[in-house]
Amino acid sequence: MNTSTTAKSPKFFYGWLVVLITFVVLLVSAGIRSMPSIFMLPFEDEFGWSRGEISSVVSLDILLYGLMGPFSAALLERFGIRRMLLVSLGALAVGLSITPVMTALWQFELLWGLLAGLGTGMMANVLGVTVTNHWFARQKGLVIGILTASAATGQLLFLPLLAHITVTSGWKNAIYAAVAVLVVLLIAVAVWMRNHPYDVGAAPYGAEELVKPEPFQGNLFLAPLLALRSAFRSRVFWLLAGTFFFCGFSTNGLIGTHLIPASGDHGIPQVTAAGLLALMGLFDLVGTTLSGWLSDRFDSRWLLFWYYGLRGLSLLYLPYALDANSAMLMIFTVFYGLDWIATVPPTVKLATMEFGKEKAGMIFGWIAVAHQLGASVAAYGAGVMRDMLGSYTLPFLAAGLVCLFAAVMAIKIGISKNKAEAPA
Repeated sequence: MNTSTTAKSPKFFYGWLVVLITFVVLLVSAGIRSMPSIFMLPFEDEFGWSRGEISSVVSLDILLYGLMGPFSAALLERFGIRRMLLVSLGALAVGLSITPVMTALWQFELLWGLLAGLGTGMMANVLGVTVTNHWFARQKGLVIGILTASAATGQLLFLPLLAHITVTSGWKNAIYAAVAVLVVLLIAVAVWMRNHPYDVGAAPYGAEELVKPEPFQGNLFLAPLLALRSAFRSRVFWLLAGTFFFCGFSTNGLIGTHLIPASGDHGIPQVTAAGLLALMGLFDLVGTTLSGWLSDRFDSRWLLFWYYGLRGLSLLYLPYALDANSAMLMIFTVFYGLDWIATVPPTVKLATMEFGKEKAGMIFGWIAVAHQLGASVAAYGAGVMRDMLGSYTLPFLAAGLVCLFAAVMAIKIGISKNKAEAPA
């Protein structure tokens, strides 16, 4: 049973520091997870691996990253955010440190497909949802938008720097740079991260009562499966999972993994292509944060309709942009970047409304599994199709069409009448 007292309002709410640390963790984690897209061309030259073989590693990494989501929600509740972040960051640093001595594809699969997938899976979008639900009673959409943007932005923002290091000093030095960043981040988490506002004698932002958190109940591995079983009966769950499958198919699985090598096919230098992804990341930071603000005020179903529809149109335009000129590609970069992963805040909002705050983390984790399944299919499928057809045109066009289908699915989502959403 919760015990609560009235908390004094501090001059500075510690939760904002927790959000900052979480923002950086998600940013760095996503940036490191995207590194194989930079290594695709160097690994082809050094090891003789095909585009499809390298894509299979990325596909496994994305899949495990998604599958960890529901279980990471339970682990974060059971052992605490701080402890689990230390374990995950430490495992990721060890895996990266070993990578420069690998000599075979199976070792790349083990280090980046398995270990990196599991390690970064703990630092997925579920982490942002957990932090938000612990520390905030108000402005949740905005905070989730900020943290979601950090994950997507990190995947893109580090690429130009890492691509520059790879081109000028070799891919191994890019790995060592990433390990150094992880060590600094481990120290910051150990010193400043806290699990719950109760740990610092504060109430959640927007609340007045100091509430002791409930201890985690149930089995760590069974609880997420039970949450999934209950969600299976919900049409809302299947529509959210379905749209999120297409979201992953059209973002980190396709563009995040293959835009750099696709640009190389059109004579665009690797560092320039990485710069375009970084610019997408900057616009994503704006777009996804704005999406969180909008989801606090407008019907999330119609927000999703516009996000998926506009993304679909931009992907249909991409093959033309790659064949045209830099100005056309810049238009795509800005337009697509604003919409990169703006779908997350409205999806979290709808999941929380339908399933409640207590189950939202684990059920959103399963919805995120669908996202990563879509990304995994696109990462591997696009690589294989490029090997077969010599072009990425068909995968880009297919992604555009499925996004238009997802837009139609979004407006079919129906929240129960007693849970119906109204603008704040």
